[in-house]
Amino acid sequence: MITIEFVVIILCLLVGTRFGGMGLGLISGIGLFILSFVFGLQPGKPPVDVMLTILAVIGCAATLQTAGGLNVMMQFAERLLRRHPQHITLLAPFTTWMLTFLCGTGHVVYTMFPIIADIALKKGIRPERPMAVASIASQMAITASPVSVAVVSLVSIIAAQHGIGQAWGILEILAVSVPASLFGVAIAALWSLRRGKDLADDAEFQEKLKDPKQREFIYGSTDTLMNQRFPKQAYWSTWIFFAGIAVVVLLGALPQLRPAFEIKGKMTALSMNLVIQMMMLIAGAVMLIACKVNASAISNGAVFKAGMVAIFSVFGVAWMSDTFFQAHLDELKMALEGVVKSHPWTYAIVLFLVSKLVNSQAAALTAVAPMGLMLGIEPKMLIAFFPASYGYFVLPTYPSDLACIGFDRSGTTRIGKFIINHSFILPGLIGVSCACVASYLLVQTFF
Repeated sequence: MITIEFVVIILCLLVGTRFGGMGLGLISGIGLFILSFVFGLQPGKPPVDVMLTILAVIGCAATLQTAGGLNVMMQFAERLLRRHPQHITLLAPFTTWMLTFLCGTGHVVYTMFPIIADIALKKGIRPERPMAVASIASQMAITASPVSVAVVSLVSIIAAQHGIGQAWGILEILAVSVPASLFGVAIAALWSLRRGKDLADDAEFQEKLKDPKQREFIYGSTDTLMNQRFPKQAYWSTWIFFAGIAVVVLLGALPQLRPAFEIKGKMTALSMNLVIQMMMLIAGAVMLIACKVNASAISNGAVFKAGMVAIFSVFGVAWMSDTFFQAHLDELKMALEGVVKSHPWTYAIVLFLVSKLVNSQAAALTAVAPMGLMLGIEPKMLIAFFPASYGYFVLPTYPSDLACIGFDRSGTTRIGKFIINHSFILPGLIGVSCACVASYLLVQTFF
């Protein structure tokens, strides 16, 4: 019976991913209904705390986008890339990594793809080299961003399940995930320097150039933000956003600065979940007032829409999976506890595969991390294998990868004949595996 119920969950995930994040959340509701009404399982608890924190972060980031702050960041990034075009393969992934790190979502980097392609072509560099690893880097940074859904989810899961949010707070997680993520990106970028043929030696590319229309299409346009001028309010919004992030990190590092309340006879500092929610709401409110943001336009931006889809995805997937795991916790502990404790890397493999099924690092964490804690995995191992939550590059179906392919006018960034041999598979595997190794070593050394 357990196997049949698990198959129901997997089928819901597989079908849901065909319809994107909203489909994932909606179809998970069907799986929840089947588990409860057909198999008689008591419904689990939806991750309300996680969803509310995500909602606050999205509201702040969407306000930043409406105020023009995201454009300011991307213009600065483009200025750096065009100043050093010969190093585009190394600089591009760190640029997209930084944008995601600051904003908490990889969806902010789409504007950078045509810019990266343009710089590479003008310099005679194969666009696949910087573009593929730049797309990978934009998603790897999610595990390093203090305002990303994935980081917020992991903080909430560890705090809620073990009651040790202060011991394993956001600062401890970032102290491991930031250098580990950067190390993985660096190794993937170095590998990308010599990938594929040079454009001058690529017979397929040279054949395209024989057609005047194709040559005009490839080399004719120049995508840039360099000539755009932004109002002063756009710059203000950027600094307000940075200030909000800085306060979140400061309060995470110094819990004595947070108010304490008596809970069950013990004085407990205000949880970081609530701190993040408050600070993101405050930063968004200050931007709204000081930067003269059109409040009605906030919900129309790409960041807000992508974020709401993420919330819905986390809602459905986490609720369905929690129902299954809570109902069969004793059986699963008996079958898996010994294996997971003695070989914690098996948790990383499961997390990696589930992230591909759900196309979301946060959704994968909310589905797998609580199960890992229930099976006896130490919280520090969840942090050590945090980078493994990014596995949805295995098949080229994620929006950022598809957008990257579309913006490469040269056609070098592509999906191969066998689907799996696409431009993102190798830099993704290199980046994630190296980040996991670095993360594991950091945890073992310092914690």
